[in-house]
Amino acid sequence: MAAVVPQRTTQRATRLGPAQAAGVLVLRNFITYRSAWKLFLTGFLEPVFYLFSIGIGVGALVEGFVVDGREIPYAAFVAPGMLAASAFNGALMDSTYNVFFKLKYDKLYDQMLATPLTPADVARGEIAWGLIRGSTYSAAFLLVMAAMGLVESWWGLLALPAAVLIAFAFSAVCMALTTYMKSFQDFDKITLAQLPLFLFSATFFPLSSYGDGVVRWLVEATPLYRGVVLCRELTTGHLSAASAVSVVYLLAMGLVGLAVVRRRLGKLLLT
Repeated sequence: MAAVVPQRTTQRATRLGPAQAAGVLVLRNFITYRSAWKLFLTGFLEPVFYLFSIGIGVGALVEGFVVDGREIPYAAFVAPGMLAASAFNGALMDSTYNVFFKLKYDKLYDQMLATPLTPADVARGEIAWGLIRGSTYSAAFLLVMAAMGLVESWWGLLALPAAVLIAFAFSAVCMALTTYMKSFQDFDKITLAQLPLFLFSATFFPLSSYGDGVVRWLVEATPLYRGVVLCRELTTGHLSAASAVSVVYLLAMGLVGLAVVRRRLGKLLLT
């Protein structure tokens, strides 16, 4: 009787589409952070405390600022700046410290590339997660603004998509910069850039405070200022060409950051 020889079958791993691959990484991060919900809570509370202490506390001592020919309360001036800063801080935290640990110490991305995932998939997935984190902070903060009566126009509904765009831009660029870092000491450079951006992007006082010199031009060229002016014009209902400039600026910033991340991850992980 002839022996029956079992046939060996090989199955090739199915290549995921870009959206599916990004979804896998987002799901992985969601499961990981599900037990660390306090981190998300602290990231949301920080801008709220700034709004209460500066926007309302200091606002009691400040009459307000003129925006597009109309005076608005100081709290209504500060709140959209903090909205943009929420997206900025949320995206930055995940796209720098967490990405660096996964890349240099945990070697998580090396493990991912042993699967059908590619460096481009990793880039899109991690940037998408940073975008989601920053957008979540902004969405919660926008609800606080609405409850306090600090959203003065129906255009304010578009402030959330604006915050998503801000989170995308900073998530992509911060992750790109992280791929060049060698040690945790390099994060001092991130802090060195983060604080001036937060304080000097017309978040707490108007652009006119800088006069008409070089300093004002530098402030207008910073990415967080573009986010602040976009959110402020939407929540106050006074739109101008500056909003269109901000959208193009932030979109281009995010796309350039994404392209750099894809190239750098390929160089670091595949060579």
